[in-house]
Amino acid sequence: MPQTVFITGCSSGIGNALAKTFMQAQWRVGVTARNLQDLNMLTEQGAIPFALDVTNESSMKTALESFVSRVGTLDMLINNAGYGAMGPLAEMPLSEIRKQMETNLTGQLALIQIAVPHMIRQKSGRIVNMGSVSGVLPTPFSGAYAASKAALHAASDALRLELSPFGIEVITVQPGGIASKFADNAEKTLNQTTQGLHHFAAAQNAISRRTRISQEGAMDLELFAQKLTTILTREKIPPLIRLGTHSRLLPFLAKWFPFGIRDTILKRKFALDDSISKEAEEVKQPGY
Repeated sequence: MPQTVFITGCSSGIGNALAKTFMQAQWRVGVTARNLQDLNMLTEQGAIPFALDVTNESSMKTALESFVSRVGTLDMLINNAGYGAMGPLAEMPLSEIRKQMETNLTGQLALIQIAVPHMIRQKSGRIVNMGSVSGVLPTPFSGAYAASKAALHAASDALRLELSPFGIEVITVQPGGIASKFADNAEKTLNQTTQGLHHFAAAQNAISRRTRISQEGAMDLELFAQKLTTILTREKIPPLIRLGTHSRLLPFLAKWFPFGIRDTILKRKFALDDSISKEAEEVKQPGY
């Protein structure tokens, strides 16, 4: 009997590529996106499509329950849906920070709560949470995104221990740079995450650059998906998987480099010098 996997965030990028490699490995694959039309090509290749929004618990429950009802088992859940909200934490609208946490953390946990009862009945299952090296080494202007991923890492560690008596494995994937539409999607949110900048108005170019930096020298998407699928389909797999450009370098820097050196490197890379504060003083806006 083919094994089954349910993957969120499959309209493009990592989720889309993983769906293809799991189908090539002869798994029955449930794929999700907010818009079903975005899943047409995967559906034609044999995937089972569902409309799902990770900020809508009803849609998550309907999709996952329908998938399990159709295929009979849930061998693996891959929590991949998410996005990056970029901007300075000191001025980013709180509504955007809440949206980032709801999408990248709370939504993942909600889906896990729906999936766990099925896995407990089977006495087996694997939950794969897609984190990020940004959650290990945060960079300027990615604070909300990094915080959401760091929280997901911590939640995954707790879940791994809590679910072990039930035969359920929890795996954290921390990708580095992967060639995808991550930057394009992040840029689309800049109008919301950087609206009304005052103190950081002069950093707009650096903020825009942060949205694209993960694509510099990024690993090929298909190669990443093939490597990850190979690991995830083994009988024994590690609880932490790091793949992609700088996926090992950045955690190394976070662990071994003194804060002073790290801060100097990152401030220089993102042009965080006195010119930002000086230019901010020259910007006159109502209320200041």
